[in-house]
Amino acid sequence: MNAFTHNEDLVLQVPSVTEGKAHQQLQQVEKTQTVPWSYRPALQAALRRAARMPLGLWLAWSVVILVLLWAVFPGWISGHDPLVGQAGQQLQAPGSGHWLGTDALGRDVWARVVHGAVHSLAGALVAVGVGLVVGTTLGLLAGALGGRIDDALMRLVDVLLAVPSLLLSLTIIIVLGFGTVNAAIAVGVASVASFARLVRSEVVRVRRTEYVEAAFGSGGRFSAVLWRHVLPNSLTSVVALAALQFGTAILAIATLGFLGYGAPPPTPEWGLLIAEGRNYLSTAWWLTTAPGLVVVAMVLAVNRISASLSGGQP
Repeated sequence: MNAFTHNEDLVLQVPSVTEGKAHQQLQQVEKTQTVPWSYRPALQAALRRAARMPLGLWLAWSVVILVLLWAVFPGWISGHDPLVGQAGQQLQAPGSGHWLGTDALGRDVWARVVHGAVHSLAGALVAVGVGLVVGTTLGLLAGALGGRIDDALMRLVDVLLAVPSLLLSLTIIIVLGFGTVNAAIAVGVASVASFARLVRSEVVRVRRTEYVEAAFGSGGRFSAVLWRHVLPNSLTSVVALAALQFGTAILAIATLGFLGYGAPPPTPEWGLLIAEGRNYLSTAWWLTTAPGLVVVAMVLAVNRISASLSGGQP
């Protein structure tokens, strides 16, 4: 009787243990279902890469992010109207009321520099887009087709490279007319040759690889192989060149604005701000110093980031 009772107790204890394990497993399943995929490994890897970045690259990214915030939220960062001046506030030196002083019409220079980021960065983005799309297309066709088409396209590229970029930009903008968009298109056309030569060399290199030959040998269409295999594997160096051309485009658009071929007054474009303050260098140095330093800092920061993308410096 005692043995039977002892066995019955064992039998009654087994379901309770099994139910406890099943309850724990159910809780684990519910936890995994609430978080289907964890971002923690990717976040940790990104933080480790950021911690290994040198100080110069940190500063470069900080400058670029700051100027991007100016372009996206100019009204939140500057509390003054960049186009309306204040009576009796002409040519005031930098101070608490106006961080970068005022111009000859009493307009806040800080507000004009911040709002000018929209025009300069948008123009540089358009210029890089034009050069990247047109140059990549020409380089891809030249490297993929070869023969006479390659010779004809490369001779066109040589002609574009033979003409100084500023002179070519001025010629195009005279034909198209003044304005920030036309200036950006002119700068973009002047950079087509650089993209075309780089893309053509990368396409020729990638097309000779084994996996591309295998794709052609397995019956792949010419256009499909170019789109799926050749073009994606040829864009590594092109991305670094695009970053470098972005800084060059900012400088070129500011140059055209300084010469009077860019945005018309009273648009707060960086090159135009420098041009407006050149007559007051002896009495109001901040009119040209503030936008000039912003252009220099932005170009140097973009060039530093481009060097890290190309594999030169980390």
